Amino acid sequence: MSTLYLVDDHLMVREGLRAVLQIAGHEVVGETADPTVAVAEILRLGPQVLLLDLSLGGRSGFEVLVELQRRAASVRTVVLTMSAQPQHVAEAMRLGAVGYVLKGAPSSEMLRAVEVVLQGRRYLGQEVADLAVQALTGNSDADPFAGLSPRERQIVVMVVKGSSSAAIGRELHLSPKTIDTYRSRLMNKLGTANVTALVRLAMRHQLLGVDAS
Repeated sequence: MSTLYLVDDHLMVREGLRAVLQIAGHEVVGETADPTVAVAEILRLGPQVLLLDLSLGGRSGFEVLVELQRRAASVRTVVLTMSAQPQHVAEAMRLGAVGYVLKGAPSSEMLRAVEVVLQGRRYLGQEVADLAVQALTGNSDADPFAGLSPRERQIVVMVVKGSSSAAIGRELHLSPKTIDTYRSRLMNKLGTANVTALVRLAMRHQLLGVDAS
């Protein structure tokens, strides 16, 4: 019997996934909405497969991928998310995910992804494969920063330029805690696991070449 671990910030989603997986003969050995708890329990329990959402409230599933990669965890990760952004697919695969399934897909596709990665292969549905090609070939016309509000864009520019949360807060008359919340939400929205990845994304899209005021 294969063993799985679930990371999703919606309890109802986890309950539904657990039921579908158990009916299919899999065992769910643990679940959480917290990235820190997830990494600790995955290392302790050693599940074969991780089903991971990228949006975890104010935090990001990319945090989990970064830590699991850093610790060379053997778990095979299938990202299960609403995000159909090409850069999210590319970043998830770069950080070690071996499968990517959109939440709008039928449960049969999720089960198929689990079966495929258990066999040591990668799984991308056709729609996701197209997204990955867009990201890899640079054919995605979407500007990941286009959907940001003026305030969000301003904070991204300041973070990329190296300003601390305290410094940004002083300039914008906001608390450092509020800025930290903005940073976490923005990195989740942009699919960047850390500030270094955010800087690379900003440079690629020439964010600093425009007036962010």
